[in-house]
Amino acid sequence: MTLDGGANGYDAETFFGQRGGITYNDFILLPGHIDFGVDEVELDTRLTRNLRLKKPIVSSPMDTVTESKMAVHMALLGGIGIIHYNNTIEEQVRHVRTVKRFENGFITEPVVLRPDNTIADVCRIKEIYGFSGIPITEDGTLGSKLVGIVTQRDISFETDTTKKLSEVMTTDVITAPVGITLQEGNRILKQCKKGKLPIVDGKGRLVSLMSRTDLLKNEDFPHSSKNEAKQLLVGAAISTKEADKERLDALVDAGVDVVIIDASQGDSVFQINMVKYAKKKYPRLEVIGGNVVIARQCKSLIDAGVDALRIGMGSGSICITQETLAVGRAQGSAVYHCAKIARKHGDIPIIADGGISNLGHLTKALALGASSVMLGGMLAGTSETPGEYFYEAGVRLKKYRGMASFEAMGAGGAKRYFSDEDKIKVAQGVTGAVVDRGSVVDLVEYLAQSLKHSMQDLGCRTLDILHKTLYNGNLRFEARSSSAQTEGGVHGLYSYKDPHLGLFKQVMDRREL
Repeated sequence: MTLDGGANGYDAETFFGQRGGITYNDFILLPGHIDFGVDEVELDTRLTRNLRLKKPIVSSPMDTVTESKMAVHMALLGGIGIIHYNNTIEEQVRHVRTVKRFENGFITEPVVLRPDNTIADVCRIKEIYGFSGIPITEDGTLGSKLVGIVTQRDISFETDTTKKLSEVMTTDVITAPVGITLQEGNRILKQCKKGKLPIVDGKGRLVSLMSRTDLLKNEDFPHSSKNEAKQLLVGAAISTKEADKERLDALVDAGVDVVIIDASQGDSVFQINMVKYAKKKYPRLEVIGGNVVIARQCKSLIDAGVDALRIGMGSGSICITQETLAVGRAQGSAVYHCAKIARKHGDIPIIADGGISNLGHLTKALALGASSVMLGGMLAGTSETPGEYFYEAGVRLKKYRGMASFEAMGAGGAKRYFSDEDKIKVAQGVTGAVVDRGSVVDLVEYLAQSLKHSMQDLGCRTLDILHKTLYNGNLRFEARSSSAQTEGGVHGLYSYKDPHLGLFKQVMDRREL
């Protein structure tokens, strides 16, 4: 039984049935009844038919968003990262393997330097990667003889950054033999009270590394996304091209948990064929299809055998598909109608991809039926994204580009848009820059806590309950006029500091125009 729409908003079917394209800004969710605390809210959700996440957050397979570093942290935080394919098969496989091996406690591809490297090299690595404990080998490569180690303690009071590491490194290094168990390595680290433990073979050659900080990661990240073997979950993107069948084979061999067939318009014979091929050859592999925005597209991919759908076309902050090609759909409408058809045909989970530019949009996407949200722009600029920071007008920035920008297409992104062989390429995305947002750890935890507060205000302890209220009519919607949108934001101030941007290391004054 639903309440009177005139006084208490409208149920979703009525609201979305009588209007055209609706974006997240076009509506507001009306409050429910609170009878539980924020800490009682659970964010567990389905990514696909058979994979579950502790948090409904997925990092986008963009070459300025997700490689192994981002994917590791997303999984540790309870979400999942999808490795992009603007790279060689070998490079993508290496990223997947790095994630799968991470939770084992051994750093299998540590950064290594030579004795004739300088303190300046350590400082550069510290700035880029955030650590300064670096093993030193004879020729600066893994597999070479270990001759020392440099930590922050060794260089803290050195003012001459041109000084060679051979002059400051610690040569009396505590090591452990290759083949040691994780438990034994942890015991040695605790006893010696060192930050790093190099693992060497019988000839003293560096094989891998253990870090003291990894000892705490199960305590720091108790809700990490793992498979049955206790390895972190990781996904990867492939195209619809025949050549990517080889990429698929290599990714499966590397242990990937889920693949996304990455296309801007997913309802194609090419994607259908790739989905069928992947599911037939690897029945246990989870396959996500997309991108789609209407019921017919969803049904085509569901019939082909997908385990989840990716929803969105032209709604990303760096995407110009809708204005360039005049094809796409407002993201709110796309998520609601696709979720509805996916629920009807096998209860297939959907991923809302694009259009999420603030905390409230994340809640709205899930309230419209999405089981998870895919983030690109909101994660861009964090320290875990690929690329290096640069300064412009005194502001610390990182590059962020659409996969259909001219720059990204030149690196391989054109496969997503069926245009890699076109003589004249048409850009459907742009290249830009975003301000340094600090670590994704702080950002995702903040997003999750905000989502919990939203769920409490809606009176829903879980995402399953939220979706039940959506479909039984108890979740109520109301349209937002432009005046209502202005009223719902900060207004009437000469200047202010945005608390959310402040968290992401962006402190700025805004002036009302």
